Amino acid sequence: MENTAIRAGLGSIRRQTPQAEPVKVRYCLYARKSSESEERQVLSIDSQIKEMLQLAEREGLEVVAMKRESHSAKENGQRPVFNEIMEELRTGKYNGLLTWAPDRIARNAGDLARVVDLMDAGALQEIRTFSQSFRNNPNEKFLLTILGGQAKLENDNRGINVKRGLRTRVEMGLWPGVAPLGYLNQKHMDKKCQVVLDTERVPIIRQMFEKMAYEKWSGRKIYHWLRFDLNFKTPGNHNIAVGSIYRVLQNHFYHGTFEYPRNSGNWYEGKHEPIVTKELFDKVQEQLKRDNIQRQSHEFAFTKLMVCGLCDSMISAQEKYKQLKDGTVSKYIYYGCGRS
Repeated sequence: MENTAIRAGLGSIRRQTPQAEPVKVRYCLYARKSSESEERQVLSIDSQIKEMLQLAEREGLEVVAMKRESHSAKENGQRPVFNEIMEELRTGKYNGLLTWAPDRIARNAGDLARVVDLMDAGALQEIRTFSQSFRNNPNEKFLLTILGGQAKLENDNRGINVKRGLRTRVEMGLWPGVAPLGYLNQKHMDKKCQVVLDTERVPIIRQMFEKMAYEKWSGRKIYHWLRFDLNFKTPGNHNIAVGSIYRVLQNHFYHGTFEYPRNSGNWYEGKHEPIVTKELFDKVQEQLKRDNIQRQSHEFAFTKLMVCGLCDSMISAQEKYKQLKDGTVSKYIYYGCGRS
């Protein structure tokens, strides 16, 4: 009888033990859109926010913060807004994530591991998406890991497919990037990677090669000729820089061949129309060698007479040209410390 009474007393104690109240989940709404072309099918950031706010209203979810980001999730730790969310979850500002789909959170193993670690630590109670929810239990975390791994697999396969497509195009003689100066990219989708001559600039590009090869002009002299005599502009309406002039003169694309990728040693015969002959191109390469370029020797009036007042270094000088409003060009000589 005594043992029976003790068991009955223990039973009443168990019944009186209060149940732990469920943790109230406060959500941060995270909307992300990659700027890369392969994710054009994903809803825009505004559309994601609209859909998820409607979901929160229907299901009575408490949204305490809203974050948006335009950044690829391919690489670990490269998203500033996502990193901020991870830190705020850790400090307890909120304990749930509301997002359109699992791949909006992570498309790489490193970021996915950070999310799962926060769930293990109890800092992240739930991830709600438009069609699923993931709580801190083994099955749902396992499913989240599988979906994150699938997103990474899609990324990796997409990269392989893009490289294979580019390789196929260059083997066909098609240039896979932005057309060099003097050419224009075809805008029709059925003629992708095909380039055509820029009839406005082709004669000038050809003259650049001829002036270097036959008149032995330097890149600087060609620059002044283009800018001040011809007022030459790129398709973006910019003046061409001296460095760009040398890149044009050294680009094999203009005589019909190209290397892809750069410095790979893989050369292809292009289907585009050459602007110069191979013989003219080779002659330019000879003139580009430093010992063959005819450079003008400049003697400035005061360079051998003056020194810097601060460090006693010799004074150097350089010529600058400015186009005036009346269309003429004025030349200026600037002197300065040789060490500056």
